[in-house]
Amino acid sequence: MINKEKKIITIDGPTCSGKGTISRLLAKRLGWSLLDSGALYRALAFLAKSNKISPDDIDRLSLKAKELQIKFVLDTDNECILLDNNDVTNEIRQQDCGIFASKISQYKEVRDALYSVQRSFICSQGLVADGRDMGTIVFPEAQIKIFLEANTEVRAARRHKQLKEKGINVSLPDLSREISERDFSDINRKISPLRPAEGAYCLDSTKLNIDQTLEEIISFINNEFYR
Repeated sequence: MINKEKKIITIDGPTCSGKGTISRLLAKRLGWSLLDSGALYRALAFLAKSNKISPDDIDRLSLKAKELQIKFVLDTDNECILLDNNDVTNEIRQQDCGIFASKISQYKEVRDALYSVQRSFICSQGLVADGRDMGTIVFPEAQIKIFLEANTEVRAARRHKQLKEKGINVSLPDLSREISERDFSDINRKISPLRPAEGAYCLDSTKLNIDQTLEEIISFINNEFYR
């Protein structure tokens, strides 16, 4: 039986697996809070770039990480990200922020500094946290841990479609290669490597659409809550 006094659901998985979209939809469905852990690194990257901090300046980056004031607001269709009460949703999704974020996420000092920020999102309302180490490192006590995956070709196609809808032209083979390289890096890094948490429900969404994936996860959650 789930401890309903401290409700935490983690959704981990590789890049472009759909964990962000599913986490947002799940949080809205449950009426819980959301933690988009990847956005924390992107927000830190945005702050660093705005303050002309080098991606190699670990000390200043760690200080900024500890001071990070970020909120995730769920509206009808999307997620609004507020940094110091300013909407930075579009800014932190730019490619340069993503590249910067990927680099600084490798530093143990930065990850340690953001750890307390991530833990601060725990609330009685309930929390859905998505990322790559939510169930293994950040919230090991989570009652429900999900690992969402899909094959590389499907993830690349989904990402390609998203970018085209935003008017961004990219090569599908290039996307597929980048995703494979990111997977290798995430799985083999020394700090918080990507892997399913112990006891996690592993769901392959290769042949599922968003609605089907969400319903599979909700069915699993209901079984866990009321078994």
